[in-house]
Amino acid sequence: MRDIRGAPLLELTRTRLLEVVREPEALFWMFVFPVLMAIALGIAFPSRTADTVIAAVVDGPGAQATAGALSAVPGLQVRTIPPAEVASALRRASVQIVIEPGHPPTYRYDPARAESRLARRIVDDILQRAGGRQDAWTPREEAVSSAGSRYIDWLVPGLLGMTIMQTGLWGVGFSIVQSRTRKLLKRLVATPMRRSDYLLAQILARMVFLAVEATVLVGFGYLVFGVPMRGSWMLIATTIIVGALSFSGIGLLAASRAKTVEGLSGMLNLVILPMWILSGVFFASSNFPDPLQPFIHVLPLTALNDALRAVMLEGASAGAVTAPLALLGVWGAVSFAVALRLFRWM
Repeated sequence: MRDIRGAPLLELTRTRLLEVVREPEALFWMFVFPVLMAIALGIAFPSRTADTVIAAVVDGPGAQATAGALSAVPGLQVRTIPPAEVASALRRASVQIVIEPGHPPTYRYDPARAESRLARRIVDDILQRAGGRQDAWTPREEAVSSAGSRYIDWLVPGLLGMTIMQTGLWGVGFSIVQSRTRKLLKRLVATPMRRSDYLLAQILARMVFLAVEATVLVGFGYLVFGVPMRGSWMLIATTIIVGALSFSGIGLLAASRAKTVEGLSGMLNLVILPMWILSGVFFASSNFPDPLQPFIHVLPLTALNDALRAVMLEGASAGAVTAPLALLGVWGAVSFAVALRLFRWM
């Protein structure tokens, strides 16, 4: 008798392959996502040559000569900043190293950052050669490790911003689509409930959970790592609320017509991916080329991260974060208005 045990296995394997091929979301994560990650990280962290260094020279005696020596290297980005902006530039990671001209010069950088250690070696090599000979001096170094200037201080607000984004998008969107697939929304059509009431209830419910998530993350960073909270706690809370409302609006828009969780996942991941990479969660957005900067700065997560870092690490006032909060408000209001118009119960 012919052995046909292999036939069911082949048919089941074939069926599963066809299921995967017919799921655009699965194909995206298997084939497109790795390529996009490679492209994005390749742009953010190109080959480690001089053109990857973003250096700042403190304005004052000798600044012009120092900046000129560094600028002579093709592609090296050099900025001149006033002394009052040194700490702020390092906290925001907008530069990798700050050089204070002198004999010898002083290098200020965060030794915990690999790109800053590399910048220190490249800058010192350039200036040593410009001094006329190799090892013309032993430079003074000031490792930046005070609270507010460490990498962990810079990272915690970024993680908080990412948490707010994930909660708003996934928490709101998943709940609505899951109710739609279970035919729960179909039943709600027959009730005297307004569409706006239902959507606002989704946002308010997520705000309760977000309050706990944000408190845990901020409190952990403050108590365990000593991450400073130099700004007003009320302003920090306001920034978190505005950010949460903004991303909840975007989540509503994504879920307004999605009929399956898989379809929603694809849309949300397409929204999250650019911000996760570009908006300065794990590394500074200044790593990306200048032509991308206008696009990066209109992303809602970039605005939220900038506002959180300004308030938490620099003690910024409400006036200083008006622009990013206004941008978040526009994203949230427009998304909610469009979602309200496009929303379908079934």
